[in-house]
Amino acid sequence: MKGIQLSPIQQRRLRNFRNNRRGYWSLWIFLVLFTVTLFAELVANDKPLVISYKDSIYFPVVQTLSEETFGGFLPTEADYRDPYIADEINANGWMIWPPIPFSYNTINYNLDVPSPAPPSAVNWLGTDDQGRDVLARLIYGFRISVLFALTLTFFSCIVGVIAGALQGFYGGKVDLLGQRFVEIWSGLPVLYLLIILSSIVQPNFWWLLGIMLLFSWMGLVDVVRAEFLRARNFEYVRAARALGLDNRTIMFRHMLPNAMVATITFVPFILTGAITGLTSLDFLGFGLPPGSPSLGELIAQAKSNLQAPWLGLSAFVTLSIMLTLLVFIGEAVRDAFDPRKN
Repeated sequence: MKGIQLSPIQQRRLRNFRNNRRGYWSLWIFLVLFTVTLFAELVANDKPLVISYKDSIYFPVVQTLSEETFGGFLPTEADYRDPYIADEINANGWMIWPPIPFSYNTINYNLDVPSPAPPSAVNWLGTDDQGRDVLARLIYGFRISVLFALTLTFFSCIVGVIAGALQGFYGGKVDLLGQRFVEIWSGLPVLYLLIILSSIVQPNFWWLLGIMLLFSWMGLVDVVRAEFLRARNFEYVRAARALGLDNRTIMFRHMLPNAMVATITFVPFILTGAITGLTSLDFLGFGLPPGSPSLGELIAQAKSNLQAPWLGLSAFVTLSIMLTLLVFIGEAVRDAFDPRKN
């Protein structure tokens, strides 16, 4: 089976990306961290990964099992940290726990000191002010932040590319009215709108995504618009018009691939903006619902618990690593698409 054949231009871009060692290794580190968090339930969970009980094998991570399954008396879901259930399973089989035996919302009731508890052999990065494991919340918070940023960036690129393409291709009144709309829309007080809407609707992942999408696409419009304004009078565009191709075909089949170079180099920076935006809203209390694994919520806890420096340090280090890796990746992508680099 033959491998994928790259064009000379694609080979040059790939070579330029690899030559930026900082960005190249940042991409691999980010992918490894993100992959680990995608399987967070296998890394940090208050349910065993595998249970052998009376010659039967169970997988509690993907199965909902009642206490009756393990000799209990209630039909409700089994609590594997309950001493009775744990002793019953260990007496008739065995359990394999994940490396971190806590989920993001698991409260450790066996702490030796009041919450927030400092790092220990049980809670490696300590607990928050409700007794929940900080490391588990960081893992789940990393995942939800990146997934939120990727989803928001995807839809922002669609809206921004379409709006910029229309303005740049048609120009004239379309461009004038579009630019005035962008200027007015970008001047709206986003934070005040979020505060007002938060008092009406309980925020959640998709609600926040929709609200932030209303404003996140504007940074990409000027980039795409400039590319279309530059390319609208090129020879291949004139030839396409002379052949009778409709505007939609010219825009999205012939002009858009050239404009995507600037769009792709802009994407990592949209990701960082989405992550910092979500973190800021969570910090202010207008983000994800209470109890959600959030880096911003952990920073807010650190502000309220200055005697527990591990809260702020862990959230700050996680956020710094995430944003730094994305910035380095963005620089490498920019170098890869720079026509001045051989």
